[in-house]
Amino acid sequence: MQAGDPGVGASVGVSGVQSRSEDEESLVVKDVKRTATQAFGVGVPKRRSSSRSIKRKKFDDELVESSLVKSSSRVKGPPVMEPIRCLGSEPSPIEKKRVTKSGTALTPPLAVMLNPSPLPKRVKKTKQPLNMTKDLGRWKPTDDLLLINAVLQTSDLTSVHLGVKFSCRFTLREIKERWYALLYDPVISKLAWQAMRQLHPEAIAAIQSKALFSQGEQALLAKIGSTSQPKMDVFQEVLSKHPGIFHPSRTPKSLMVHWQLLKQYYLLDDQSVQPLPKGDQVLNFSDAEQMVDDVKLKDSRDEVLEHELMISDRHQKREIRQLEQELPRWQVLVDSITGMSMPDFDNQTLAALRGRMVRYLMRSREITLGRATKDKQIDVDLSLEGPAWKISRKQGIIKLKNNGDFFIANEGRRPIYIDGRPVLSGNKWKLNNNSVVEIAGLRFVFLINLELISLIKAEAAKMTQQ
Repeated sequence: MQAGDPGVGASVGVSGVQSRSEDEESLVVKDVKRTATQAFGVGVPKRRSSSRSIKRKKFDDELVESSLVKSSSRVKGPPVMEPIRCLGSEPSPIEKKRVTKSGTALTPPLAVMLNPSPLPKRVKKTKQPLNMTKDLGRWKPTDDLLLINAVLQTSDLTSVHLGVKFSCRFTLREIKERWYALLYDPVISKLAWQAMRQLHPEAIAAIQSKALFSQGEQALLAKIGSTSQPKMDVFQEVLSKHPGIFHPSRTPKSLMVHWQLLKQYYLLDDQSVQPLPKGDQVLNFSDAEQMVDDVKLKDSRDEVLEHELMISDRHQKREIRQLEQELPRWQVLVDSITGMSMPDFDNQTLAALRGRMVRYLMRSREITLGRATKDKQIDVDLSLEGPAWKISRKQGIIKLKNNGDFFIANEGRRPIYIDGRPVLSGNKWKLNNNSVVEIAGLRFVFLINLELISLIKAEAAKMTQQ
């Protein structure tokens, strides 16, 4: 191809234009990085991107102009950031050339905030006090309303502390802190005001009726004479003549009650406080209690009475000892009358189970206790002693061991009581001489032939030695 060929010239021109545009783009990129570094103080990190659009919420630093988005979407490769400029600044000559080449008007970029505060956090901060309306501590809305009405009536926090009955006991310091918080703390005052606005009208009327009487109200009521017997019409007239002095919740009945209190404590204008009486005259019970000497209330020691009480105590102890010594003698007499004395055992009887009606002899080393039926016979039929319908057919077993000890095993459903101790089903207990056996309300005394058992023990000892 010849040097003067127009195609060659055109290609050279195109390549020159492309190289010049690439140089301009590189300069623009450097200018963007430099301005971004000056704006934020750090290098702009590379952000990963793709050609596919992702629908997600963008942050403030990601907001770009729509025209810039369109222009960047046409160019392949890494995205190019426009330099950050303040409003009113003139564009650089390179940008002017790009604008003239592209033929589009340059739109001013958006102003970027260095420390943007996200909107949700602002909403949370504004809603946070509203969520705390329920948490007012010990102070309830009724207490706040009582405090406000009382202070407006008396203008004295000490009088409020002494005269107002709150929902719980508050000290004077707590009342002062609460009043100052309602005055000067915007958050607490707003919360208290919102809580008081939610009170029922009847509750508000009840709280206002408990408002303390101001000095002006008491001065008007004190003018009514103590010797007169005013009726409800008098207080209604006073209330109608001075509507600006009395609280809106005052009624003729409440004025009458307060006037009676003033009269009781001698606070009316025509009354004078009585002086304290002289001498031993007592005004009331509290004054009499203060005059009482605690030392005089203590009983004096009576030595004669103490000596007599000591002698009577000795006599009673001596009688108790004598009765304890005579008890075995009386026991022998009772046993002889009731037939409960020691029986005469023969050589074949090991022990006996004696009840109130029947006596059962144990002549073998093992016997069964229970309730006899047609189908089953046992050694000791407890139904002969009394009602035995609660006793099992095979209630228990009494067995003599080789060492001479008797044991009873419970085989029935109900417990067997040995000297008051229950033996449950499947358990066993040792029987001693004169042990009381109780089965379903039937009581028996277990008597052992001590002579025969001693012989058995001796023979067992000889056998073990051999």
